[in-house]
Amino acid sequence: MLTIGYIGNGKSTNRYHLPFVLQRENIKVKTIYQRNPKHESWDRIAGVKYTSDLDELLNDKEIQLIVICTRTDSHYEYAKLVLDHNKNCLVEKPFMETSAQAKEIFAMAREKGLIVQAYQNRRFDSDFLTFQKVIEEGKIGDLLEVELHYDYYRPEVPESVHSFDPVSSFLYGHGCHTLDQVISYFGKPDHIHYDVRQLLGQGRMNDYFDLDLYYGKLKVSVKSSYFRLKERSSFVVHGKKGCFVKETKDRQEEHLKLFYMPDNKDFGIDTINHYGVLTYIDEEGTIHEETVKSVNGDYGRVYDDLYEAIINGKDKTITDEQTMLQMEMLETGVKNLK
Repeated sequence: MLTIGYIGNGKSTNRYHLPFVLQRENIKVKTIYQRNPKHESWDRIAGVKYTSDLDELLNDKEIQLIVICTRTDSHYEYAKLVLDHNKNCLVEKPFMETSAQAKEIFAMAREKGLIVQAYQNRRFDSDFLTFQKVIEEGKIGDLLEVELHYDYYRPEVPESVHSFDPVSSFLYGHGCHTLDQVISYFGKPDHIHYDVRQLLGQGRMNDYFDLDLYYGKLKVSVKSSYFRLKERSSFVVHGKKGCFVKETKDRQEEHLKLFYMPDNKDFGIDTINHYGVLTYIDEEGTIHEETVKSVNGDYGRVYDDLYEAIINGKDKTITDEQTMLQMEMLETGVKNLK
């Protein structure tokens, strides 16, 4: 049994972590530390202890893993505290504010023989898993171009912000999803072109980014905007023999926002209306168009992998090197914005 506790009792803990953890029989949630008990807005879970005494959580010898689900600007200090108390640590994304902080935290964990890791749950998005399946089947041939889009039409978000803060930028907040997907599948690029903008002008939030990552002849583009009234396709893949287009995103977040939880059999599962389309030409020159059934996603697989790493000593799936590379990309992308 892996016994865990949480720092933070807000949306992240209750929407993106607990619904998946509570399904797992080999993981026990013992304690949740809530920093602002007067602002408690989520239903309490039977059998879980809630406390406003952080030391009670940190000094509990039964707890092996502490999950940090707070604002990014507190991740560094909390991670140091957790590691100081000889606990393994899972940190919501973005992992840290800077690559220097990330480097220090990873070094500290290594010295203590502990695991610290970013919560990159989007590796287990349905659309991303389906994208991998299509590529590995080989029908589209050698890859030439890949596009990942993460669009909104939420102008009220950037319009309400009148200063620039790297950590609250769109690149940090959403690039941490798509960049990790690219890094996890394709590795370290040969070089990167950054186009990171403040569409409302200097002194406002970053609300648009377009990063091109080059791997030999392959270009992988990661694009997002707050001003897309009509979203672009989630994934577009072009190869020498064909292409694959997945219009819609993974549905886990959509269902979680509706409080439709993972204990429902159809939670997060695409219907035929959400499937992507594969188009390719065969050796006889015949063009085929196929609807591709989506691979089911599961954010909880991050915890499955952590269980194996902590309890059974297996290697981490989300490596320090991958997280460091992502942090360096985020920093570089916003470094010239003011």
